[in-house]
Amino acid sequence: MPDDNLRLTEMLSVLDRLDTEASTTERGDLDLLSTAELVRQMNAQDHRVPAAVGECAEEIAVVVDGIAERFRHGGRLIYIGAGTAGRIGVLDASECPPTFGTDPSMVVGLIAGGETAIRSAVENAEDDHEAAEASLRELHLTARDTVVGISASGRTPYVVGGLTYARSIGAFTAAIASNAHSEIGAAAEIAIEVITGPEFISGSTRLKSGTAQKLVVNMLTTLSMIKLGKTYHGVMVDLLATNEKLHARSIRTVSQLAGVGVDEAAEALRAADGSVKLALLMLATNASPESAATALDAADGILRVAIATLS
Repeated sequence: MPDDNLRLTEMLSVLDRLDTEASTTERGDLDLLSTAELVRQMNAQDHRVPAAVGECAEEIAVVVDGIAERFRHGGRLIYIGAGTAGRIGVLDASECPPTFGTDPSMVVGLIAGGETAIRSAVENAEDDHEAAEASLRELHLTARDTVVGISASGRTPYVVGGLTYARSIGAFTAAIASNAHSEIGAAAEIAIEVITGPEFISGSTRLKSGTAQKLVVNMLTTLSMIKLGKTYHGVMVDLLATNEKLHARSIRTVSQLAGVGVDEAAEALRAADGSVKLALLMLATNASPESAATALDAADGILRVAIATLS
């Protein structure tokens, strides 16, 4: 019992020092406000998040460049987190294949407690210091990979353990936290500490902290994919047409960027086996599918370079 009391006292002391756990007297009457006023106040709090993310622009840029460089050499991006933070990493990873045409193994999300934790809370999973290391070992983590740990508090043992292991084998590591001087920031090479302040409901870090995490991971994958040539004139050109909507978007993209009619765009896509990027290259240079594919490979998949080569 004395040991339990000591641990509880230490935990309370830690929580008292975290901005994300702080309470504010200005919101003590939330239950008395009208719904419209609640909406206005919560929205006002949310408006602070983009500015807080902007304060971390330099650190985010360093991480984007690090991820892109490792992607070019066959490395992967692996998110690790617990609860909301873990789910945000899993979400971002799952959206990369249809958006950018990447292999599912290129961006991976690991969450404390495994797949069950995506939908349901798994008790004490975030406190398992060794679990992330075990999962990273199963993925055969190498020095070519990037590991990004996400934790609003910045002290989640699951994330600290994973980053510590990743760094020990030479992987590039970064941390996304909502508190300054975080433990995960110290465990990683680069700390992205987005200070969003007390939550609208004290301690509910799925709110501003979660929004900040989503904004940052959006940047990490989107901007690294731009660096890899996954876009052209600000449009996704490596998307996978896995459903009717995406098939229509592919035709629309080719039509608009190549300046051709819908029928010609559809025909070019058929000849390119559904590849938007290849269809655009063929239309821009009148190259055969084979020649265009060779040029695209030689240009490391960057459409602008391939067009210049064949023009």
